[in-house]
Amino acid sequence: MARKFFVGGNFKMNGTIASIKEIVQNLNNATLDPNVEVVIAPPALYLLLVRDSIKNGVEVAAQNVWNKPNGAYTGEISVSQLKDSNINWTILGHSERRTILAESDEVVSSKTKFATENGVSVIWCCGESLAEREAGNTISVVSGQLEALKSQVSDWSRIVIAYEPIWAIGTGKVATTEQAQEVHAAIREWLKKEVSQKVADETRILYGGSVTEKNSKDLSKQPDIDGFLVGGASLKPAFVDIINSKQ
Repeated sequence: MARKFFVGGNFKMNGTIASIKEIVQNLNNATLDPNVEVVIAPPALYLLLVRDSIKNGVEVAAQNVWNKPNGAYTGEISVSQLKDSNINWTILGHSERRTILAESDEVVSSKTKFATENGVSVIWCCGESLAEREAGNTISVVSGQLEALKSQVSDWSRIVIAYEPIWAIGTGKVATTEQAQEVHAAIREWLKKEVSQKVADETRILYGGSVTEKNSKDLSKQPDIDGFLVGGASLKPAFVDIINSKQ
């Protein structure tokens, strides 16, 4: 079964009511490839604004979710609150949360387990630092992150993997198509060996790391790149071109 191409837009901590309305209007007016699944992740404050105004066919994601039910967790957002708001996706394990906020592999895996078991799909991020890349440890680092996920997750059907080399996020640097494909192929091989052939065949693996409309077409041609998780470019009109990069 062919994997449906997937493009996520991570707004990060960017946007105002006015600018996000403009992004939504641009997407609503655009002709988007119907063969691409599109999910956008505004800051939590604007989730309902986007959910209520985006056209059918575009899903909305939170940028984080907690691994416990509702309760005394000041500042967090729960799975049930997302479901109540018709938000069916969340991003977890982004390198900025792993590095700046010190979220461990175990914490990310626990959040992923709780979200997927309670009906929210996850864009699960992994990737290596520049030092790890230069030391030749890319595959071992990513495999370790995957191992932590496997230790807590049994149902992979709600997980989309996003490979995001930390050294290429927001830096303007981008992995070559060959570098990206090499890691994506290694992730798929890991899934085949450590989980199952079915999961390896069906799990979508996205590339994230300074993706723009200029490099997305070449990247999208790689056999193991099933889409993108886009950061800064998702705030611009050219995000439409990235969504349509397979056309």
